[in-house]
Amino acid sequence: MIGDSAQDDDEALVRAANRAFYDAFERRDLDAMSDVWERSERVLCVHPGWKPLRGWGPVSGSFFALFQGPSQLQFILTDEQVETAGSMAWVSVDENILGDQTGAMVSAVNVFRREEDGPWRMVCHHGSVVTVPSETEED
Repeated sequence: MIGDSAQDDDEALVRAANRAFYDAFERRDLDAMSDVWERSERVLCVHPGWKPLRGWGPVSGSFFALFQGPSQLQFILTDEQVETAGSMAWVSVDENILGDQTGAMVSAVNVFRREEDGPWRMVCHHGSVVTVPSETEED
């Protein structure tokens, strides 16, 4: 079952790359964030409520702007599911975000790609705010 061991290793490496993304975000560390992402024109990022950003320039600029904001964020990740297929991997995860004055849940999909035996690099992050129906909507 050599294939299973390699797949388990890939899953662990993807989980670590995914965690590095959130660690860089929490620390507001643009260098660490840059290490997570593939720095190419094909990357895509959709922050909750934003239009899609394409290419490393606009994506890195968005993190620079977010890191300058007044609110420090903490991510508590739940329901993390990792799938791998060759040189591609994707993680679906619920981001339970705690901030100075607010909290929210964002459902995210993070896509990673690996070239040959290199590290897993993020090529896409898409986050959507999860809204909880009000009591009147549930009735």
